[in-house]
Amino acid sequence: MTSPLNFWDQRFAQPGYKYGLEPNAFLREQAGRLNPASRVLAPGDGEGRNGVWLAGQGHTVTAVDASRIGLQKARELAASRGVALTTELADLTDWAPEAASLDAVVLIYTHLPGAIRQRAHRRLAQGLRAGGWLILEAFHPAQLAHASGGPKDADMLYTPELLDADFDGLLAPVLSWHGETILSEGPGHQGLAHVTRWLGQRLA
Repeated sequence: MTSPLNFWDQRFAQPGYKYGLEPNAFLREQAGRLNPASRVLAPGDGEGRNGVWLAGQGHTVTAVDASRIGLQKARELAASRGVALTTELADLTDWAPEAASLDAVVLIYTHLPGAIRQRAHRRLAQGLRAGGWLILEAFHPAQLAHASGGPKDADMLYTPELLDADFDGLLAPVLSWHGETILSEGPGHQGLAHVTRWLGQRLA
């Protein structure tokens, strides 16, 4: 079986940017909630489209990913736009940010297997300061009926209820929704999709 690291290195080694150069639409909509010069963590940011965009908005951003090639492309994208981006090669299975050190965590299509998902999500949420934001978009199990991207394994797809439980006691849910949208995010995400959107704020 191909390891996740090798899978993503192989995917990101292809020419161009698999998921495009522009930020996710839901992230763009919600980013106004962040205070100026926020400290933001972007786990699973791949080739950097979301982290680089946030850095361009004046935030201090760290992108964490398991793909060396993805992070290299993220650094190249940041350099091309004249912004600073910190990158860290890590596996979210056992990685955690410093507690209460972040103003926001941005999880855009960061799909984790069920065996590690809840623990990883809770470690990331614990990295938020009181009042900090977690912004998440992922594919819903109903995405299996669509050909617009995402894992083909239901164990790696998220319902709002699953996320409500993952972050229970740590984050106050502000939005917990699923439904259809049209994606246009590079060659990797194109067309009608069924997504889950979740927004939460760190409890005091």
